[in-house]
Amino acid sequence: MKQHPKLHNAMWPGLVGKGDGPGQEPPISLTRMLELTAAANVNGQKFEGIDYFLFLPHTDPNASDGDLRKIADQIASYGFSVGSLVAPVWPGTVGDSAMGDDAAREKFLSAVKMACRIANVFENHGVRKYGVIRIDSAEFGVDKWRANPKANTARIVETFKLAAKIAKDHGQRLAAEGEICWAGMHSWRDMLDVLEGVGMPEALGFQADLAHTYLYLLGYNAPEYAMLGSTYSDEEFYAAYKQMTDKLRPWTIDFHVAQNDGQVHGAGSHDKTGKHCPADDPNGKLDVVQCAGYWLQDATARGIQHICWDGCMFPNATLENPATWNTILSTMIAVRNAHGW
Repeated sequence: MKQHPKLHNAMWPGLVGKGDGPGQEPPISLTRMLELTAAANVNGQKFEGIDYFLFLPHTDPNASDGDLRKIADQIASYGFSVGSLVAPVWPGTVGDSAMGDDAAREKFLSAVKMACRIANVFENHGVRKYGVIRIDSAEFGVDKWRANPKANTARIVETFKLAAKIAKDHGQRLAAEGEICWAGMHSWRDMLDVLEGVGMPEALGFQADLAHTYLYLLGYNAPEYAMLGSTYSDEEFYAAYKQMTDKLRPWTIDFHVAQNDGQVHGAGSHDKTGKHCPADDPNGKLDVVQCAGYWLQDATARGIQHICWDGCMFPNATLENPATWNTILSTMIAVRNAHGW
């Protein structure tokens, strides 16, 4: 039986898009997300770890080392490791736009420093032995970027270079998650421009998410880089998929298993991006197991030791349903059986 990559569940679906605004659902606590994850069981196989969002209400990014060790104890008490961490780089959290002025850049970099500090505390505790720190440009939407694409991409590249140096100094690696809602990262081509512009693969790579990268193929926010039309055959799909993954896979150091129905979705302050669907959604556009294989080729050579499910912005009723997690875990097991080691 294959033991790697380790199977992780994300904690942030309990937070992203949640809140106390009109029409919003309340956040789900870290404890409850851990309970739901721990309860999943498929023929004796359970989730082996979690990926973790470094912001309130799950975590105070300014928490003391002692408080962070208590969180690590809580996570470990469920038998979980901590893998990848999400730095709070967005306006309204700790950070600000990577494309912004010097003050905004300093906020962005301070969020990366906080994430590196927490990563080091978890590593010293022993609960974290692998994983990356996730970032993005923290610039919602692409309209502002389009005003001067070349200069704005250059600004993001400069910020990411500084962030990558901070991470490297802390023994960490950053992974930029490609989503159509993040300026300068909203298409496969623009994402590649940023990665190549930074040119520090030892410290900054790509986080591939099956749901988000599907919309890269469609050119949702960059029609000029579409690889597929609105209708296509399986042969056309996999030819395009190979083309895209061949370009981005060499940079890929973190991987999210997910499903997408071809729609965009947003909730709260989170702009519209690829809609995550349940693993068995009848409208899902992806053969999750087959598509995962394109990203997981030579995964060990890039340091990938785990994969994570992302069900970002699922309704709370879906998250509270035990069947949701067993179906997800079953899908993750199938990915590992097909492509693991």
